[in-house]
Amino acid sequence: MNTQLVRNWMTSDVITITPQTTLPNVRQLMLDHHLHHLPVVNKDKLVGVVTWHDIHRAEAWDGVDFGGYELSSVLDQFATKEFMSYKPITISPDATIEEAARLILEHKISGLPVVEDDKLVGIITETDFCRLLIVQAENAA
Repeated sequence: MNTQLVRNWMTSDVITITPQTTLPNVRQLMLDHHLHHLPVVNKDKLVGVVTWHDIHRAEAWDGVDFGGYELSSVLDQFATKEFMSYKPITISPDATIEEAARLILEHKISGLPVVEDDKLVGIITETDFCRLLIVQAENAA
């Protein structure tokens, strides 16, 4: 398995958002496309990532005083830059699948943005690893 490269198994057609995308739009995009990770890009450069954990954390502001404003109206304007995870762990497309798997296990995350020359070129997730295992099992049969 260690001779397989990330570039051969990553998802390269990645849906992304900007730091200005609002929380409701992020939530809807993730629901509509069944996503667990959304890379945040600014001028093609990866600046962060949003996961369901980040969304739940942002929505957990119940009981906070917003100066008379309703929580829902505040969250409707909440920008990604306010709740995204900065400095995500990334991997190169030329790294091995084994290296990607080790990073995922070591950091207890479910996916890695794939970056080349500071530009987002893909994402590799647990789903991609499952796809790899299925292909290997079919080829072995």
